[in-house]
Amino acid sequence: MSFIWPSMLWLLLLLPLTALLYVWLLKRRRKNTVRLASLGVAKAALGRGPGWRRHVPPALMFAALAALLFAVSRPTATITLPLAERTIILAMDVSGSMRAEDIKPNRLVASQEAAKTFIAALPREVKVGVIAFAGTAAVVQAPTTSREDVVAAIDRFQLQRATATGSGIILSLATLFPDHGIEIQHVTGQRNFPGGTGGAGAKPIGKDGTEKKFTPVAPGSYGSAAIIMLTDGQRTTGPDPLDAAKMAAERGVRVYTVGMGTTKGEVIGFEGWSMRVRLDEETLKSVATITLGEYFYAGTAEDLKKVYEGLSSRMVSERKETEISALFAALGALLAFVSAGLSVWWFGRVA
Repeated sequence: MSFIWPSMLWLLLLLPLTALLYVWLLKRRRKNTVRLASLGVAKAALGRGPGWRRHVPPALMFAALAALLFAVSRPTATITLPLAERTIILAMDVSGSMRAEDIKPNRLVASQEAAKTFIAALPREVKVGVIAFAGTAAVVQAPTTSREDVVAAIDRFQLQRATATGSGIILSLATLFPDHGIEIQHVTGQRNFPGGTGGAGAKPIGKDGTEKKFTPVAPGSYGSAAIIMLTDGQRTTGPDPLDAAKMAAERGVRVYTVGMGTTKGEVIGFEGWSMRVRLDEETLKSVATITLGEYFYAGTAEDLKKVYEGLSSRMVSERKETEISALFAALGALLAFVSAGLSVWWFGRVA
């Protein structure tokens, strides 16, 4: 725990002074007690004393004062908070190597099943979009809360040649920010952005009709969206994924990368064909680092499911430094209320 106004903690010195004042008042009350001629008469006059109950309300008020003094110092703590209005873009590799059967039943099917399990675990209000990339990238499903539409889009994957990881990231950003004027013709091969509001190279226009100037933000600061990119190979065409990662970082979007397949570079055969593929882990790690995301490796279908299970919890909550003054203030108010209530109930007065 840390404090925004740590100097206010000096006010806690009032607590021992308050305790000393309470003890002094008790002694003064005893001195002012009328001396009676007989101890028996005194007991009869006083009746059964309040005993330990007389100290409970003051103790609760003492604790209330401590809580309120902590609140004044504005304490902060790292806590897990739910994220509202979350949008997740799944950028998935559909290059020919995804047909390889080293991950059963094959890489494509394993990735599809893991992605669908991940989607099913997300809260219903989280929007999910799907980007498929190989030599080019395409929006196969714009962000939506309809899980049925997302699953249907994943089931429609068609394998293609080449691998353009940078294109997958850029089109994901254009999907999240359709009015930012992100150039996407070179990553889709189309003149217009499917599902977006602007064409390729369109300039962002403000409400006054003038061109808006893009202002970069801190990496990882955009909490309303994230990109999860899965691939089994290295870039063979398209934009540099590190340049695409910098674009994501400038917009505060975290990119979580998932690698599957071989990292050494092997010849993989299927249906009479063979090709040499290698997972470029270093680039995927760099993409995650630049955007303050995280890299995961999945060597089996079970590994892939575990990766997505872990991501499902990360995508709907985040740990962040949060001011918790309100909690201490509420605790102080509650303790003060209970203290006053018990005092009235037991003794018929507040003090």
